[in-house]
Formats: sequence, structure tokens, C-alpha cells
Amino acid sequence: MLKNLYLLGLYCAGMFVPVQVGAPGSEGSSPPKTPEEELATFRLPPGLKIQLVAAEPLVQDPVVMTFDPDGRLWVVEMRGFMPTIDGEGEDQPSGRISVLEDTDGDGTMDKSTIYLDSLLMPRALALVPGGALVAENQSLWLTQDTNGDLKADSKTLLDADYAGSPLPEHSGNGLWRGMDNYYYNVKSRFRYRLTNGKWLRDSTEFRGQWGVSHDDEGHLFYNYNWSQLHADLVPPNALTRNQHHAPTSGIDHGLTIDRRVYPIRPNPAVNRGYIPGTLDAEGKLLEFTAACSPLVYREKTLPTDYQGNAFVCEPAGNLIKRNVVQKKGFLLEAFDPTPGTEFLASTDERFRPVHLATGPDGALYIADMYRGLIQHGAYVTPYLREQTLSRGLVLPVHLGRIWRIVPENWQPAKPQKLSAASSSELVTQLSNSNGWHRDIAQRLLVERNDPTSVANLRQLALNGTAPFGRFHALWTLDGMKKGTAELYLAALSDPHPLVQSTALRLLDPWAKKDEWTRKALEMKLKTLASDPSPELSLQLALSVGAVSTAVSFPIFEKLLAIHGEAPLMRDAVLSSLQNQEYSFLRFLTASPTWQEYSQPKEIFLEMLTTAIYKKRNATELNALLTTINQEKAAFGWHQKTILTALAIQANSGKPGVVALPKAPVLFLQPKNGPDPGRVTALKGLFSWPGHKPSRTVVAQTAHPLNDEDRKQFTLGRQQYLTTCAGCHGTDGAGLNRFAPPLVGSEWVLGDEKRLSLILLHGMEGPVDVLGKKYDAPEILPVMPSHSTMDDGALTAILTYIRNEWGNAAGPVNKRVVGTTRHTSQGRVVPWTAHELNQHIEKTKTPQGNQK
Repeated sequence: MLKNLYLLGLYCAGMFVPVQVGAPGSEGSSPPKTPEEELATFRLPPGLKIQLVAAEPLVQDPVVMTFDPDGRLWVVEMRGFMPTIDGEGEDQPSGRISVLEDTDGDGTMDKSTIYLDSLLMPRALALVPGGALVAENQSLWLTQDTNGDLKADSKTLLDADYAGSPLPEHSGNGLWRGMDNYYYNVKSRFRYRLTNGKWLRDSTEFRGQWGVSHDDEGHLFYNYNWSQLHADLVPPNALTRNQHHAPTSGIDHGLTIDRRVYPIRPNPAVNRGYIPGTLDAEGKLLEFTAACSPLVYREKTLPTDYQGNAFVCEPAGNLIKRNVVQKKGFLLEAFDPTPGTEFLASTDERFRPVHLATGPDGALYIADMYRGLIQHGAYVTPYLREQTLSRGLVLPVHLGRIWRIVPENWQPAKPQKLSAASSSELVTQLSNSNGWHRDIAQRLLVERNDPTSVANLRQLALNGTAPFGRFHALWTLDGMKKGTAELYLAALSDPHPLVQSTALRLLDPWAKKDEWTRKALEMKLKTLASDPSPELSLQLALSVGAVSTAVSFPIFEKLLAIHGEAPLMRDAVLSSLQNQEYSFLRFLTASPTWQEYSQPKEIFLEMLTTAIYKKRNATELNALLTTINQEKAAFGWHQKTILTALAIQANSGKPGVVALPKAPVLFLQPKNGPDPGRVTALKGLFSWPGHKPSRTVVAQTAHPLNDEDRKQFTLGRQQYLTTCAGCHGTDGAGLNRFAPPLVGSEWVLGDEKRLSLILLHGMEGPVDVLGKKYDAPEILPVMPSHSTMDDGALTAILTYIRNEWGNAAGPVNKRVVGTTRHTSQGRVVPWTAHELNQHIEKTKTPQGNQK
């Protein structure tokens, strides 16, 4: 009876068109369920239960949520999203921000207060002093509640360019408060910070698509609809300080290539369900297509096994994926601990988890948009349109639920009102075992900027028993602008590498501006650099550029000796060498330990040379050219690497971009010199009296590269060195026990779609290359997938390898990788050579009859 009344209410409200049982076209329909009925559709691991926290009409179309310091749940309600199959009415200001409260302490929200109404597609929220930052109508607004009634009394424009795009799937969102007191966003290059009472915008690296969070150490986590889990391995903006170097690692690191999902119901209404391989024989989604809102669980309420796990929403598959995150040196990796079974899955097609959060009770909260259609109209395919209409999935709209996952025996408790806590109590909360409490305490302390808390914070930073407490104390002092060089120098002696690394990071600006701090840090570095942990090694590479080169250069050399095979270490060192690249090159090439060749050394030296070229200092480049001996007999690996790096840049550089006083010796007798092709290409970069430069292109005849292709070629070399050279060699000749050659390979020069599929999904042996069969142990058994890399990076690699080392296959169209990625959706295992060739033959476009 309850169910019938519920559906009747929706019908009367114009929100639901009933389908008669047994009527034509009703098969496979998914009518809406009551919250109680939906509750019965969930599957969870043993020992956990899911509870309803709120449902319509209390909350509608929830897309983002966050708890305030007093345990109230703030929810962004995107009520204007796709009211019809054509999106009619989406331009109406029907969105809102609501505040949900549990007034009787039973664990269920029973009161809703509309904080802000009449919003156009709101999409992000952050609680700040006196109110909230709200993203809506593509802009960022500061809203203030001046009388404490949980209703906004003012709305001030902060940034009209916040979102960047009017399309919901490609607009900035997030407003996640990081450990460093900045508010970070995804699908965006902006971050924000409250400084001296003013909100300031700063630029940062581009990240993700929908949703962002961080782990206990402050690494930012995000994802893309096609790749479920990415993170930053270094602090924001740390790798982009050197304008002469473009890093290819560290930021946007894919933690796993696993794209497989395991729904417990068919998912026919997915946008690309018509593409073979998207759905299995039962109609279930095979891989992520709408991954969003990754959340690192940092609480103690769920069992120990779940702490530190990263959970990812997949609304198209009606499920939530669980990933165990592990450290490997200074890298992060993730894996599915229960392949074949998802953490949470539902048989209800309208269960649409789009956002995750934790709160003061340590539970895992889920924002369930609860609707049939979640694809924005700009991207609805004819297939999805037909599925949605025929199966009655457009209506109803304006439903929505908030769920909570807790242990079986869990009981709700009344939350502590942290907004009323004293500053000393908040300092104590910085050592709380739950991440939510630590974050909230740090935020409140920074916002209050209470001078009476400084002594307690310094005491905690240096003597606290919990490493995370000391860590948060340092960042709280920094946010309050009460940190000192003396404090940070003392914290360098902390036994925990996270605290050491944080102190070193915070010292960086002090050492750059203050000689006393720089000298004191140099003394400390002699001890720190003697036997650093992986985490400290990475921060050393990022920070020691602040001290004198007499101290920093030997440390850089040592770090490269220990971790030089890691692309991230190479990028970290280069990020610290702004305007010191040439001096460091001379230091390394003169060092006894750098006389013997190794591939990591070669890669770094090429990167260093590239940075020197990008600086375009004529004096340095002229001196660099003189190091390239023109006689082949004296042409060592240093000279060859420098020549290669400069010649690669010649393919994208403007002719004559650097003026020299006279012709370098290298160019006077190119016929007797090393690698005449490289020397001739390099010659076009420079001008000197009597020489009119011209660009010499990569050796090609049938498929020349235009200016844009040359940029892709040069970028592709950088990506290749990071991603591919470890197995295929810097010269593309292949490495024994790793990978076959790329030079002249039919797999490289042949069908570009086939080559794209190899990069996207990987390939396992045996494989024939140039008439020779390669198989384990001569090569690795499997070439891994590179599906976490974006289309642009993969296109650059393809363009490079198809046009280097004498290969001349021409450029790769920018659409090839993206199209191939979409049309091969559902492929979750590497290709064999045989099945890949079969697949290409099967998917070739038939040639029409020629007349």
C-alpha cells in the first residue's frame, strides 16, 4: 500500500508516467522504487550495512555534499539537470543548496533548510567563514549568512571564469580544501585561497573531471570517466617551477590500469552500449564509462581493511568500486581487492552514485542522484535516446537519496559541535585518528587565526605523539602565517618522513630569501641526504635548489644515482634547476661517476640539454655546441646525447631562433662529423654572420610533417623517454629481455589504429617484427596498457615513433586515439598479435565499387 501511495504521489506531481505491466514496450523497464525498495537492491560486503539518511522531497538531485563542523550536511541539488530528453528547462534557475539536519539524533535527517535558491546548474560547494563558496552559472560566488539562520543573505561574484565551460561534463568543480590551505578544483587550472581577508585565484596544474579528495598525506586524488583513479605524487605546482622543462610524470599519475567493473544488473542504457564489447552477453557494463568522485577513506568507523582505500563511483553501472592504495617507494599504486565483486552494487537501474563524503561519524556517505538519465544532452547518442525513451527512464526527475555505509553493529551518536570548541580543543583534534576531524580542526584554526593557539601548535608540531598531528600542526601554522624558519629547521629532525618532507617543503621559500636560513639548511642537508627515505628523497629533489650549488649539485647527483631510473625523480631534479641547467650539465659530464654509460643517465642528460635549448641563451648554447666533438673517434655518449637532444628540438624550433657570433666548429665539416643528419637538422636552429638558417625536417619524403606535427613529434620524444624508452631503448632499437625494436617495425609503420590499440590495451607475445619472432624470455611476456594516459600524450608518442630513426609513416590524426578508445570500449586484456590483426581486418571500412 505504501508503495502505491508513493508512486501515486509522483504521478500526481507530474513526475512519473506509469507503464502498465505487460504493456508493449514495458519489458526491461526500470520503474522508480521507494527508498525502502531501493534499500533491498544493494549488495555489500559481509559485516557492513547501508542506511538511508535522507530522501526526496527533503533532498532532490544531490550531486555534491559536505559536512559542516557541527555535523549538518550541506547538499548541492542540481535540479535543472536534464528535465527532459532534450534538456528543456535546463536554463532555468531551479538549483539550490540545502542544509540537512538530524534534530532528534536517530541518524536520519529530518529537517532541510534552503541556504541558497534559484541557482543555475550549481556544481561545487565549500564552507568558509560566515558562509560558503558556491559554483553556479559557470561562476564562483562568495555567499554569506550574516545572522546565523542557515540562509544566505549576500552573494558576491569572485570569479566569472571559474567553470570554463557551460557543459556540465566539462566544467570546473571541486572546491576541495587541500592540506596546504588552498581550495583545489578539477576540470580546471585554478585554485583559490583566502589571504588577508581576500579571495585570491592562483594557477595550478589541470586535473580530472568530476570530484577530488586527498589522502592522509595530502596527495590529491581525482579521475576521468574513462580512467578511475589518478593522483598527484608531488605537491601542486612543484614540478612546473622551471619554465625550461615540461614534466611528464608526478602530476595526473594513474594508479591502476584496471578498468573492469562488475555490475549485478544489465546496463543497456549507457551511451555507447551499441559498441560491441561495451556490454557483456548479459548486457552488463564491462568497464568504467562514467567514473567520478574518488574518495580516500581516512576514518576509523569502517573495519581496518577499508582505511586508506580509494572508493570510486560508477553511476552508469550502478556501483561503487573499492581500491586498495599502496605505496611503492614514492609512487602510489592501487588494485581491486575483490575482482569480480564490487564494494557496493545495486539491481536498481536508477541508483546513480555521483559523490562520496565522510563526516564526523566516520561513515561513508553516498549522494544518489536517483534518476534514469544521467548523460547530458550534448552527448546523448541516438542509441541512448531510444533506450531512455522506450524504457521510460526520463521521468521522474527531482528524486534523490543520501545513503550511509557503516558496520553492522554501528549506532549513531550525537556529533560534537566543533564550531564551539575552544582553540586549544581544536589543536587536540589535529591528532584525531579520523581524517575528517583533523581537516576540520585545521580549517577552523586557520580561519580563526587565534594568537593564543600558536604556542600549543608549535608544541604539537615538535613534540606531538601522532605523526599526522605534527603534520597538520605545521600546515596550520603556515595557514596562520605563524610558522618560522627555526621551527621548520627543528622539524627536519622528526623521525617520520612525512613530517621531515613537510618541514623541508615549508623551508623552501625561507631559504630562498634569507641567507641565515639557507646556511642553516645546508648544514641540515648534510645529514638528511646521507640516507634519505624515498619520500624524503623526492622532497629533497624538489627543495635543495634553494641552497647553493656547492651543496645542491652533489645531492642532485646522489639522488639521480639512487633513483635515476624513475621518471619522477628526473622531473623533480629538473624542476629545481631553473637557470642552472648548463652549470649542472658541466658538473655531471665532468663527474667520474658519469663517465660510464647507462640509459637513465642518457635520458636525464637529454632532458637537461633540452632545457638548456629552451632557455635559448646564445652563450650557453654556443659553449654546449663546442662540447660536441666533430671527430667520430672522440664522439662519446655525452656528445651523442647532447646532439640528439638538440636535433630533436630542431624539428619544432623556429629557424635561426638563436643568434651566434660565428659558426661553431661542429657545422664547418659536417661530412666528417658524427651523424650528419642530426648535425644538418641542428644547423637550422642557429644563425650567424653569413648563414641564413632554414629548417631541415625529419627525414621524410612521402609524409612530411607540418608545424603542428613537429610540435607533436617533439612532445612525443619527451613522453617516449618517460614511458617507452625503458623497454624499447632511447634509440628505438629495443632492449634485450624487455621489448622488440621499433625501428622499421611493421607494427609501428602499419595501421595507426592497430598501433593505438597496442598502446591502449597492451600486447602479449609472441610477436613477429621484421621477420624475427620475439617471445619471453627474450622480451617481457606482456607490454602493459597505457590507457591512463590521455589522448594527446598517446597521439604525440605515436607521431614520434612513426617518424624517428628513419621511420617515415607521417603524422597521426588527433582523432585516431580518442575514436579508437571509444570504439574499443570493453577491452580489458592485452591483445595477442593474431587476434589484433583479426580485429583490424574485421573492422576495416569496406571499399566501395570504383566506377
